[in-house]
Amino acid sequence: MLLSMVCWGSWANTQKIDSRWRFELFYLDYTFGLLAAAVLFGLTLGRTDATSANSFFINLHATGSRSLLEAFAGGAIFSIGNILLVAAISVAGMAVAFPVGAGLALVLGSLLNYFVSPTGNPALIFGGIALVCVAIGLDALAYRDLEGEARSTTKGILLSIGGGIGAGLFYPLVAKSLSGPGHLVPYTVNVVFALGALSTALPMSCLLMRKPVSGPPLTLRDYTAGDLRLHAWGIAGGLLWGIGTIANFVASYVPMIGPATSFAMGEGNTMISALWGVFVWREFKGANARVKLLLAMMFLFFLLGLTSIALAPIIK
Repeated sequence: MLLSMVCWGSWANTQKIDSRWRFELFYLDYTFGLLAAAVLFGLTLGRTDATSANSFFINLHATGSRSLLEAFAGGAIFSIGNILLVAAISVAGMAVAFPVGAGLALVLGSLLNYFVSPTGNPALIFGGIALVCVAIGLDALAYRDLEGEARSTTKGILLSIGGGIGAGLFYPLVAKSLSGPGHLVPYTVNVVFALGALSTALPMSCLLMRKPVSGPPLTLRDYTAGDLRLHAWGIAGGLLWGIGTIANFVASYVPMIGPATSFAMGEGNTMISALWGVFVWREFKGANARVKLLLAMMFLFFLLGLTSIALAPIIK
């Protein structure tokens, strides 16, 4: 769960390295990297032995169509939500996209995951979720004060809501595909999930290139004109997110933990993103005392919330 939180909170650094590469173009490479990570893990760690029902190819052959459809749909919904959230950041900034998108995803996803598999102490899970939501709100206030002006637009808010719904709905489908008769195992579900993500990433990216939320329209010629270094950063971002995803799926498969705890812990990625922004990208350089206080409170609430979620499988 900690590994997934770190990876999910770090992949966006690969997009910030070169601002010339628009997010519509970056997202294509990102999705290819996500698929490459899923296949790599499936063909290595996912292959246990020739007789185990949990081995990658055996599980893929024996699984039911319901589980395959759920995992594929989960990936397709995730990709739509994720690209809308990235678009929201480009239009309305972090101060709108994160509290609306990440907050909605955390609450919606955790609630649905708990109904799918009610594992762990509900008071600690939902108490921790509430503390994390407070932390996300403090993060938004800090960004708003730093920017000095509201970048909120109706378009940005709508994109954030769409991204949050997509990010909150995908995980319960994955959780369902990991349970019941003919279920998938984490390494197998990860590949099917990545294929589902690719199925919607391609048309969504092309649509946003032709009808961008900001900036001039793009074409596939703009994508092919990118040099190897630009494409490599996008693929690296997808690989990093893929590592976090398989770590989260494996954690959720452990009976003591379950999907609600694993997903909620992974959603602590906002804190990791903030750490990168504060200490590496120096986004808050020259901030006033109020902003620094908000940041300190944000990290405190994140730590309290994540500690509560982490203890949920242990304290009954």
